[in-house]
Amino acid sequence: MTLPETNTSENVPVVSAALDRTKSPSFDEDVLLVDRFLAGDQGAFEQLYARYHDKVFAIARGVLLDQEEAADAVQEIFTLVLRNLVRFDKRSRFSTWLFRVAVNRSIQQARRARFKYKHVELTEANDRVQPEEPEYADPKVHTAMQKLSPNDRALLVLFYWDELSLNEIAESLACNVNAAKTRLYRARERFRLFYDEVEDE
Repeated sequence: MTLPETNTSENVPVVSAALDRTKSPSFDEDVLLVDRFLAGDQGAFEQLYARYHDKVFAIARGVLLDQEEAADAVQEIFTLVLRNLVRFDKRSRFSTWLFRVAVNRSIQQARRARFKYKHVELTEANDRVQPEEPEYADPKVHTAMQKLSPNDRALLVLFYWDELSLNEIAESLACNVNAAKTRLYRARERFRLFYDEVEDE
């Protein structure tokens, strides 16, 4: 199956940016598409891909802070979903399951990228062409987000970017609501601290 190409040139800000406010399709519509795909309708998965691509890209971009890496992550995320769709528990929302895969995969990639950068030879690091960073309405937001852990970035993106409720975030992170609320509070406090440090620099 050939999936649509990811648009890596789109400027996607973090936290402070506006996102398309349209609501996700209902649970029944997604499950119907899953059932159709499992019954042999290849086009059904294409519809799911088109429906959720932008939100998955937003999660990956928010965690990785790099458009090219986010584009690669999106392809891997949907490949994982495609491969494991038969295991999808239809008692849950498809979007919740998809976002969980997106968050986990993006965090894993962010950690691998950080480890790789720390262990690369100095000469190689100096010679490497760094990817062009997108411009932000508030550059201090980007700087503060860079200082956060991938987990904290994921929480902020889910809440402020994808506008998920605490219940939805809890489901996406496989934790209870109180834990999600506590993690989000701590992520916001760390972001605020880093943001204030940028102002002082």
